[in-house]
Parts: sequence; C-alpha cells; structure tokens
Amino acid sequence: MADINLTPMMQQYREAKASIPPDAVLLFRLGDFYEEFFEDAEKVSSVLELTLTRRQGYPMCGFPYHALDTYLPRLVAAGVKVAIAEQMEDPRLAKGIVKRQITRVITPGTIVDNALLSPSCNNYLTCLVQGKDVWALASLDISTGEFRVCRIAGNDKLATEFNRLGARECVISHRLDARFNEEEGARPEPRTKLLWTTVDNDYFDFSFAEDFLKRQFKVGTLDGFGLRDLPDAVSAAGAVLRYATENLRQDASHICRIELYSLDSSLELDSISLRNLELVETMFGTGKNGSLLGVLDHTETPMGGRKLRNWVLRPLCDHDAIVARLDAVGAFRDDPLTLAELRETIGVVRDLERIVGRLNVGNANARDLQTLAVSLDVLPGVKSLLANFNVPLLETLNGRLELFPELVEKIESAIAENPPAQLSDGGVIRAGYNAELDELRSAATDGKAWLSQIQLREQERTGIRSLKVKYNSVFGYYIEVSKANLSMVPEDYVRKQTLVNAERFITPELKELESKILGAEEKAKALEAQLFQELREFALQYTVRIQTAADALAGVDALASLAECARLHGYRRPRIFEDDRLIVKAGRHPVLDAAMGTDKFVPNDCLLDGDRNRMMLITGPNMAGKSTYIRQTALLVVLAQMGSFVPAESMELGLVDRIFTRVGAADDLARGQSTFMVEMVETANILNHVTPKSLVILDEIGRGTSTFDGLSIAWAVAEFLHDDPSCRCRTQFATHYHELTELAQTRRGVNNYNVAVKEYGDQIIFLRQIVPGSTDRSYGIHVAKLAGIPQPVIERANVILELLEKAADAPRDAISALPRQTVKARRRKGDVDENDDMIQLRLL
Repeated sequence: MADINLTPMMQQYREAKASIPPDAVLLFRLGDFYEEFFEDAEKVSSVLELTLTRRQGYPMCGFPYHALDTYLPRLVAAGVKVAIAEQMEDPRLAKGIVKRQITRVITPGTIVDNALLSPSCNNYLTCLVQGKDVWALASLDISTGEFRVCRIAGNDKLATEFNRLGARECVISHRLDARFNEEEGARPEPRTKLLWTTVDNDYFDFSFAEDFLKRQFKVGTLDGFGLRDLPDAVSAAGAVLRYATENLRQDASHICRIELYSLDSSLELDSISLRNLELVETMFGTGKNGSLLGVLDHTETPMGGRKLRNWVLRPLCDHDAIVARLDAVGAFRDDPLTLAELRETIGVVRDLERIVGRLNVGNANARDLQTLAVSLDVLPGVKSLLANFNVPLLETLNGRLELFPELVEKIESAIAENPPAQLSDGGVIRAGYNAELDELRSAATDGKAWLSQIQLREQERTGIRSLKVKYNSVFGYYIEVSKANLSMVPEDYVRKQTLVNAERFITPELKELESKILGAEEKAKALEAQLFQELREFALQYTVRIQTAADALAGVDALASLAECARLHGYRRPRIFEDDRLIVKAGRHPVLDAAMGTDKFVPNDCLLDGDRNRMMLITGPNMAGKSTYIRQTALLVVLAQMGSFVPAESMELGLVDRIFTRVGAADDLARGQSTFMVEMVETANILNHVTPKSLVILDEIGRGTSTFDGLSIAWAVAEFLHDDPSCRCRTQFATHYHELTELAQTRRGVNNYNVAVKEYGDQIIFLRQIVPGSTDRSYGIHVAKLAGIPQPVIERANVILELLEKAADAPRDAISALPRQTVKARRRKGDVDENDDMIQLRLL
C-alpha cells in the first residue's frame, strides 16, 4: 500500500488502523456510513456479502451507520474482531478533516451490545495461565460484571470447564501460544467454538496484574478475594481484565469483585456427559429446545434464565445447600396462587445486570435508564410476596432485595415518556425537568413563529407591506426593505447591507432573537447530553447494590421456575442422603415425559445401593429404550442435586460426585479417531477418573470391533467397575452381549435386568419396562424391518442368523469342518484367522 498516494482522510484511516489489533477490521465513520478500505473491505464484503467497489484504485465497501446493529452481529458471529472509529465532532463545524477516534474494539468475548448477546446465556471472555502443575482460568462476562477464577489440574478438566462456560474467547500469552504450537496435545480442546487471542507476555506480569486488580476493586490487598499466594490466578485475572478494558476503552467500574471457585464444589460433568445428556442444548446444537434446560426453564427474566442454566451445568455437592433449594422450591409449589402472582410481578423486570453494565461502560441510552426504573419499581411487590414464606433461603434472598425509591423517582422525573434510542436525536429529557432546556427547546421550535410575528408587527408599524424578515449564513437574521420604501424606514433600524433594489437592516430585538434561535437546537442537545450524563452518574452510585439485588432476584426467578415445572409436570421432592443409595420409584425421563405427556411415558424403577445392588446389567432388544432409561437415571441425579423436584413417585439419592457417560456411536475425524477409538477413549477416561461416589452409565461398550474383542473388553470393564477398590461405584451397564449376564452369578453386586417385550407371531411389542432378569435376543432384524430394509434382505438375514446360531451352539473345533481351501484362502489374505467368529458368515 506504500505506493498509493493517500489523501489526508486515508492517512487518518491508516493511523487509526495501526492503533488496533492487527487481526481486527476497522469500521470508519464517514458521514452517514461506516466505510472499510483495503484488506478490511475485502474481508467485510465477503462476510456481509456487500458490493466491493474501488476508490482511487483501492478496494472499499460500506453500509449506513444506522444499520450497525444489523451487520455487527454477523461480523462477530463469523469470528471477526471489529474496531469502530467514530466522528468526534460535527462535520459542519469542523475546520479541516473531521477528528475521529477508536471508541471500542469488539471481539467475541468483549461484547456489551444487546443485539449481539443471548439473553439467557453469559458471554465469557477467558484467560489461561499455566501455573505449577495446574492451570489458572479466569472468566469475565463484561456485560454483567461477573468475574471468576479457578485453578484446574489436567487438560480434560480444563476443556470441560471451557465447555461448561461456553467460552467465546481465550486470552493467552505469546509464550504459551508458542508452547501449544510446539507440543502436540498441549492445547486443551473444548468442543465449543473458541477464539484464541495472543497478547504480549507483560500482560501476565504478576506485579502489574496485582496492581491493576487492586485499582479496579479499590482495595489495598487481594487477600479478601481468596487470592493470597495464588500468583497464577492473579496473573490470569489481571490479564483478562486489562484486555477487556483496553478493548472497551472504558474503566468498566461495574466489575467490582472477583470470586475464587473450585470445581469440587459442584457435581462434575465432563465434556462427554454434557453432550450425551443434552443438559442445555441438544446433541446437534439446535438450542435448548429438546434439552433438560428447555423443560425446566420457565424463568421470567434474563438474569433468572442465566442463573438456572448455571445451576443445570453445576449441580451441587453440598447436602445442606441442596436441601435449602428443595425447601424453597417446595414452598413455592405448595402455594400456586402466590407463585403465579410472584412470577407475574417478576415478569416486568428486564435485564438489570446488563443495563448496569452498559451504564458503566457508557453504552446505555435513555431507554435503558427508563427500563431500569421500571424494573426497580417492582421490587417492593416482590419483597412483599416473598415475606409470605418462612423458608431460610427465600428469607436470605428477600433480605438482599434492596429498594431504590430515590433512583426510581429521579429517573422518572428526568426521562421523557417515550425517549428516542439515540441521545443525539433530542427529546430524551422530560419537559419541565430543566427550565433552561425548556427555553432552548421553545426557541428552536417557536423561532419561525416569532419571526412571523415580528414581520407582521413591523409591517404594521412602518406601513411597508413588502417588508420581509429573512436569514442568511453571513448576516444572520435581517429586515429587507425595497428602495422604493426606504423613506418609511424607522430611525431604530440599523443599516447592514445595500443591494441594487433593496437595503437590509437589523434591530436590537432581532439580534436578541437571533441569539436565541441560532444554535438553540444544538444547545438544547448539548444540555440534554449534560443532564443525561449527570443522571447516569447518579445511577452509577447504586451499581453494587443493584447488582446484589439483581442476583437475588435471579435466584428467586430460578427457584420459581423449578417450582412451576414441578407443578406442571407432577414432580416430587427427592430425599438426599450422604450414603451410596440411588433408589427411584416410577421415574420418568424429564424431556420425553414433557414431550409425550406423563400418561404416555412408561415409568421405571432404579435400585442401586452401592452394595448388593451396585451394578445394573441391562440387556434387551434394539430400540426398546435401554439408552433412554440409563440417561434418565443420570438426568434424575442432575435434577436432584441442582435442587429441583424430579419426575418420579419417589427418589432417594446418596450424593454423587461425578457422572460419567458412554452412550452412542460417533467418530471424530478431525482428530483422526474412528468410532471405536472414540468409544475406547471415552471408556478410558471413565476408568481412570471414576470414584466410589460416582455414577457411571455405559451403553454398548465394545460394539465397534469384532464380537469376541468387544465382548472381552465389555466383560473386563464391567469387572473392573465392580471389583476395583478405586471404583466400586453405582453403574448402569446396557449391552447386547448377553454373555455378560453370567457376571451376576459370580459378582455379588451385579444384577441382571432386561427390557420387557411381548411377541405375537412374527411381531413384537416393546413394553419399555425394565424388569429383573436377562434376555438372550436382540431383535435387531425386526428393528431393521421397521426401519424399511427391503424384504429380501430381511429374509436373507434371518437365514444367516439361523446358521450363525447353529454354529455358535456347535463345538469350537467345528471350524475344522469348513472347506479346507476356504480356510487357507482366508489365512493367506491375513485379514482373519481360523478362530474368527465372523468366518461363519463370510463362508455362507
């Protein structure tokens, strides 16, 4: 680009471009458009499908400034970092080139715009630091001010936490990035789409990070946040906050505290279980509909929705905390009239956390303030309704709901009833709030009427009917009189200009009126901006108190949502214990139960007590419901430990520390892993991390390889989970290997169950009922028929099955009876030996 002779404006563009991250595109405000040039124009035009043009030989494209809310989400969704350069002065008043300034840099993790955010999900910017034998992970939601840090051992747990956070962006040092690129497997690989952003190593300097955090929180030490002697956590937190504020170009004073948390405080769900159980979105990533959260979420506020989502992803491990939530949910459910009134009252509240966030970063408008006042004004009603409940958790939440009458009154008296979205449009401040503003508005709107009145009065006073009051940019307002009428001009007229056919005059009254009219609109807008800023600063004094009230209200909303779900679907309260029991009577799958209706879903029991009933070995036909049943058990545990009632007649649960799942078949071609390799990796993860307090649900271990290999693996896995002292956990093991049912004869804690089936001739009916005992048939060919496999294939499969079953019943040396030339041919190829059980099929 150096050979292009740039204009002063383009030089200004290049200077602005040089001041932003090199991987960000620049939206450069030119009048009523945001324009992009050079390589940015090519990228933006491709992402937004805009026409790419050329100016003086270089590429350019653009879109109207008022369409920013339309185009910006598309850029960010495509993973593009965006810097915005705004005009800092009125082009009409500017001398020379208009001053412009980068007002913010928007990356996936530094979003505060409503149009770019999901109301029910946090938007986390994360930062990763490698400490001694641990990772330090800081997470910051700039839109709400939520700021947390934890220390994690192991890449698997780190990847799981990324997934649980739904992190959009992660900041790392150049040093760590280089290590990730050099060492295979060093970088954690979350399943969520994550943008890795590298920054200078000095961002992570401990002393700088510590000072930066202390200035942000206005404290002399970080010990009160639990960060003493944790330099890696301090470095991660300081770096992420510095990166965020530099992009915002604001202080972000709503980020006023940080929480140190531990993964051990919640029931651990690894990435595989989060996916298999479809807790907050379906396995196909189609949103919450069809997930557990989709059933539970009856929240009325965005804060409550985010709170409930966090509860689903982080079920509790503390007995007393679980019971406290259950008490609150039960109190709400048992008083449906008050619950309905409470939910209706809360429904008026908007996103207090994000409104306060926008206020603090200077991105809020008058409508945000108005919404803030409306939302805070309902808190007295909420407190009054909560006072009806004598439940400790609800009393605690009620105590945190502070009232804000002064702020509400101030906003209501200042903000107009229907304010415009843009402060620059004028009309934000209510009439009567400020006398000077009212006078300026009057001058701006009534000026023409005043001039008409002066013209009529002067015509009558002078008798000059052709007298006109006019305006131009050089002289301002003046009175024009034709030369034929100059003799009638009063003495108080002051001559200003002589023309060929007329003369122009001014009067003291006209000059006084001119000073009121000219610039009245601009002065009014400037005064409005000043009054709005004063109102914003007044509201900012309540930041921490509003955040506290918003968090409490979110908790109330989430508890009320669980109570509403329990009321709608007939959920019952689980009983929580400290032992290893997991006993469910007539349990139902929460998602399918809600979709099908309670009267249509077939309920099932579960008996696991950690002793004689430690492992349920479940056999039965394809498509009969084994996978649904074992997922159901895990979901009931999640519900109970998050403090929710459950879809069951009764449930007794000894606390679970981790849930492991191995369900379904899938490959991971991006990582070079076949379906069977994925299955084995997931199984290895379970066996290496399971504890006696864990719940393990396994579905079809060993199906991705040959029958004898698969059976051997499945058998050994089942024995290990039952026998090994480090395991001996509650397990549901669904399998097609009927041979495994023999484990019940040799293992004290293994019990056989099967999915009941009724046969009518060549037809079968799946009863979806889990009953004691084993089965020796899979009915796979029948399922193939239901799926539409052509009839000739079905008939041939039945013939082959009969032959295989006969071969299986024959002595193992029956292989010797096979044609010798066939066996030799198979040996020569080397793809199977003479003892391969599949040779029978290949020889048919």
